[in-house]
Amino acid sequence: MPKFDFKKIIEWLAYILRCPVCGHRYNLEQTKVIESKEEKAMAGTNLLVHTDCDRCKSSVVFSIAVDGPEIFSIGMVTDLTSQDTDRFKNFDPITSDEVLATHEFLSAFDGDFKKLLK
Repeated sequence: MPKFDFKKIIEWLAYILRCPVCGHRYNLEQTKVIESKEEKAMAGTNLLVHTDCDRCKSSVVFSIAVDGPEIFSIGMVTDLTSQDTDRFKNFDPITSDEVLATHEFLSAFDGDFKKLLK
């Protein structure tokens, strides 16, 4: 099983990827691996990476799959900061019951936040 040099992968990504908002090249110091998993069945690895743009301050989360010599990446602009990703990464996923409860609450909510927060 090959060991992956995450730092080299991140350096490569920081070099080739640009901010989808302003086009600025990412800074390696602003790029952080949130989670990594080695897939034994695929002989590859999956990374979840967060980076902030130095220029426009937008944030992007990348899902990166390394499968042999191939690297696949999908990015998503987010409002999560690096600190948010640390805080939320160990939370349980939202359940369908929680989604339904939120929908029911919002359906009946009259929009009066002052009354709600008292």
